[in-house]
Amino acid sequence: MTPDAPGRRIGSPRPLLAGRIAVLAAILLSSLSLRTAVTSLTPLLTRVQDSLGFSNVIIGVAGMMPTAMFALAGFVSPSLGRRFGLERVALVAAAATVVGIGGRSLVNDTASFLALSGLALVGMGIGNIVMPPLVMRYFSDRIAMMSTVYITCVQIGTMVPAAIAVPVADAANWQVSLAAWAVIPFAAIGPWLWVLRHRRRNPNTAATATADHRLSAPIWRSPISWGLAIMFGSTSLITYSMFTWIPKILSEAGASDGYGGLMVSLFSAVGFITGLVAPTLCARMANPYPVVIACAACFFGGFAGLLWAPMSGTLFWVILVGVGPTTFPMSLTLINLRTRSGAGSAALSGFVQGVGYLWACAGPLFFGVLHDAVGGWGVPFAFLSVIVLVMAAGAWAVCKPRFLEDTLAPADTSPAAR
Repeated sequence: MTPDAPGRRIGSPRPLLAGRIAVLAAILLSSLSLRTAVTSLTPLLTRVQDSLGFSNVIIGVAGMMPTAMFALAGFVSPSLGRRFGLERVALVAAAATVVGIGGRSLVNDTASFLALSGLALVGMGIGNIVMPPLVMRYFSDRIAMMSTVYITCVQIGTMVPAAIAVPVADAANWQVSLAAWAVIPFAAIGPWLWVLRHRRRNPNTAATATADHRLSAPIWRSPISWGLAIMFGSTSLITYSMFTWIPKILSEAGASDGYGGLMVSLFSAVGFITGLVAPTLCARMANPYPVVIACAACFFGGFAGLLWAPMSGTLFWVILVGVGPTTFPMSLTLINLRTRSGAGSAALSGFVQGVGYLWACAGPLFFGVLHDAVGGWGVPFAFLSVIVLVMAAGAWAVCKPRFLEDTLAPADTSPAAR
């Protein structure tokens, strides 16, 4: 055993697939499905609105629902994981996502559509929470690499649906375009069933017999918890506001619906690229705060371009705004890099995503309300600019090289600290 940080000890890296093929497949497939219900819908909201006959307020509600449901999942997932096990919870989350995505494409009223969308989003939200501790449990020898892999899958599942939603709807209809994304979480069910079966047969294997301990104090007492929640939540608020409103911003500037969908896809694609490098940067830099400052500058530049010249240099503005959420994969990676144990990772993941998404859920709705109130985009973008500053303040607290358990109990002598 060799230490990778004071107080944390991990085994030497072993072959990636040695005894971990099924859980790797389960994590990858689940990660691919963690955003599809969101970005497959955004480019089609106008068509769904025309078909179901709901108001513009419902568009704002639809934009707010992902973060609200993810926040709910953040608050309930840690206790569910402790009671039923992370793997079983991940399986149920995948099944809920399948039912929600598939079911909402079959209904013809707004209430049912929103309810089934909520079910899919809760399933995806639970998947968000359990991924970091599952990586810690099964791949503690390769945290940076596996963080890169699963975050990349999340970005692919964000980018591709936005790009092809409109073409598929043109070729078939919006129902088919939405329902198709139930296939991925359905495919994840098989590997999770295999993993659960293996756990029952081999309850004492090194990968599953974790010696996690409860934290010595409530997690909300740590500045790391609040700093990371603010960093994560502010990034999510901005990101989901852009997912929801980029098509509308460009449409009012004279662009087509298809072009708006492509720009959402480009926004996601940039996140895919930065997600490849962010976990490694976090792992290699003692304090990655300079990266946060660069992301904030990109946000400001992109906002200015979309506000004052949305149809001149659109690609450049969207790319700039797309670089800003590099702080999202950074946040997910820091969940494991700032904890010593699986218990710490699970608790921090639930707190950060619960509080963070609760903070973020008002973003898309408030952005739209401000636009309707003033009749332009200047005040909404000023609001997002303030959120960027809040994000940078939270990141200052969490980027410092220290561990959650130490901030809760500096003199801790528990097995987790040793």
